[in-house]
Amino acid sequence: MDVLSVSSLKGGVGKTTVALGLASAALARGKRTLVVDIDPQTDLTTGLAVDPGSALTVADVLKNPSPDVVRRAIVSSAWTEDRTLSVDVMVGSPRTIEFDVPAPRPRDLWKLDEALALLEDAYDVVIIDCPPSLNSLTRNAWLASDRVLLIAEPSLFAVSAVGRALKAMEELSLDQQVPVKPLGVLVNRFRKQSIEHEFRISELEQLYPRQLLDVRLPERASLQQAQGSARPVHSWPSESGKKMAAQFDQVFDVFEQAVDGHPQARGHAGRKAAAKAAEKKTH
Repeated sequence: MDVLSVSSLKGGVGKTTVALGLASAALARGKRTLVVDIDPQTDLTTGLAVDPGSALTVADVLKNPSPDVVRRAIVSSAWTEDRTLSVDVMVGSPRTIEFDVPAPRPRDLWKLDEALALLEDAYDVVIIDCPPSLNSLTRNAWLASDRVLLIAEPSLFAVSAVGRALKAMEELSLDQQVPVKPLGVLVNRFRKQSIEHEFRISELEQLYPRQLLDVRLPERASLQQAQGSARPVHSWPSESGKKMAAQFDQVFDVFEQAVDGHPQARGHAGRKAAAKAAEKKTH
């Protein structure tokens, strides 16, 4: 099971849109896919037309990541109709904001990792939609992930947020003694005719040449239409939709190549336990 966090420390950059596009790419490849909505705004849950009903939510999981709670917090999305495979959702909740505390206990940062370890055999891919800030929830997601994809629009504030995120990942990795690895920086909502956008991309290339992905996601009406209809972009019947789907496929390729080339063992005990076991072997 491979886990990817989709993250940004600035709101309004289309982070959830990218998470949905990557979930669509995973489903199109026949992957058993789970999306985790850890953002208190719960846009991912809404975008998948999920009816939580009596289900528990990710807030319950963060409080008590037991097998029963984890199972009851996962529901099928609208993307499962007429398919043998599905995209399932760990339901989001505004109550997750309760776990955004200024000084969390170290073990509380590993609650999501504990939960995902229970699902090791159930899914091929997990995509986590993070809050648009550096808080306890974001750190929970990062520590549970094999890679973190940073989303940036070509603007001054988004460029600054990328730097803060990369630094925070390094600090978290050192603090918890577990690798927190960026997949890269993905530019979203790019406009070719914008001089400002071209300038900011040039700035990103100079500042983060190794992290910046080659893919540039433009703003397209087809993507908004697909999401408004609660459909995966790979099923949207237009040339524009096909182009967007192909770009999400490219990003998903980068993720698959990264985790295939440098697998990070998780197992049924979680990433923290796996990292400690690997460290013992080296001594």
